[in-house]
Amino acid sequence: MPNFSLDDRVFEGAAERFPTPFHLYDEKGIRENARRLNQAFSWCGDFCEYFAVKALPNPAVLRIMREEGCGLDCSSATELTLAKACGFSGDRVILSANAMPPEEFRQAADLGALINLDDISDIDTLKDQCGVPERICVRYNPGGDFSIGNTIMGNPGEAKYGFTLSQLWEGLSRLAEMGAKSFGLHAFLSSNTTDPSYYPELAGILLKLGKELAGSLPLKFDFINLSGGIGIPYLPSQQPIDIAAVGAAVRKVYEEILPEGGVGIKTELGRWMTGPCGWLVTHAVHEKKTHRDYIGVDACAVNLMRPAMYGAYHHITVCGKRNVPEDHIYDVTGCLCENNDKFAIARALPEIRTGDLLVIHDTGAHGFSMGYNYNGRLRSAEVLYTEDGGYRQIRRAERPEDYFATLDGDPAAAELGL
Repeated sequence: MPNFSLDDRVFEGAAERFPTPFHLYDEKGIRENARRLNQAFSWCGDFCEYFAVKALPNPAVLRIMREEGCGLDCSSATELTLAKACGFSGDRVILSANAMPPEEFRQAADLGALINLDDISDIDTLKDQCGVPERICVRYNPGGDFSIGNTIMGNPGEAKYGFTLSQLWEGLSRLAEMGAKSFGLHAFLSSNTTDPSYYPELAGILLKLGKELAGSLPLKFDFINLSGGIGIPYLPSQQPIDIAAVGAAVRKVYEEILPEGGVGIKTELGRWMTGPCGWLVTHAVHEKKTHRDYIGVDACAVNLMRPAMYGAYHHITVCGKRNVPEDHIYDVTGCLCENNDKFAIARALPEIRTGDLLVIHDTGAHGFSMGYNYNGRLRSAEVLYTEDGGYRQIRRAERPEDYFATLDGDPAAAELGL
């Protein structure tokens, strides 16, 4: 179910203090998720969650992760810079390589970060930029379809990421020759799944493979990285995954394959950690009746791209009307000159009037962070609903001068006073 942990009064109180639209994040919920995850894997002496920065790259949220004992998964120079500024360094940072500028390897090495190689060509790039560290991670892509039973969970063969099996053998052999002493295995084979068998199945694949590789190579098998992939219940018909049961199932697989232990476990959850703990708060500003009934809101795809980009479902509630019959059918739209700028299509909702406050659920991951400036629309503020029941703005809304700031080298911009 979409997250109804906050009362409408919380959103109404925030809207009294901050102009809509804005993303609201629940500090208590984020901390509770981090603690539940750490508890679920507490049986593994070398467990660490590396929060995926791309999901919610706000320093206030990243500091919460640090306080809860998490690390960060970074995939760009800017994210590495953000990690350093928030007090992360050493093995509390992982750089996930992905056709990136070569110098980002050097930046990661300067931070002491773990480096996760995506392609066999990364080996020479890493050597040339900063040398090969003693501890390295490599990303595995088995190809084909990834299935559990008769259910296809993902299509890694169509994904751009990772080493093939033969490349793993060759790549790890070369890394050992270049000075590596130990390795970890990483894979991401399914996205946004609420199937509790995904992590145990993936753990089994990586543990068996790592054990086989270590048996033939002069490298210690150090850890597996289960990456992300665990999803959240965007639809009202879905149930949240039981992370404690997932942790217990991974333990069972682990102890069957490696009864002697000694191999760590890493995760890189983003969506599961913060997705249900964020909401996009927006006012209805326009009503239109043509071939359909439309409700225009002051948010748009600039603030939440997922519905426009993926056709993704995000639940919508109207403050003060949770118990009112959903007997009206609306398209809920933004103001972009794009017909896909819709948060809902033919959605059953209570009757909505201009001025009503709408709450779009589950925007705490890949919401604000995927924002953009099409049509010159500006990205919104971010607000933290604190554990003590207060509000703290953790990012202001963009202003026109922010949009024009990168034109500072254009003489025409100076003439216009921009």
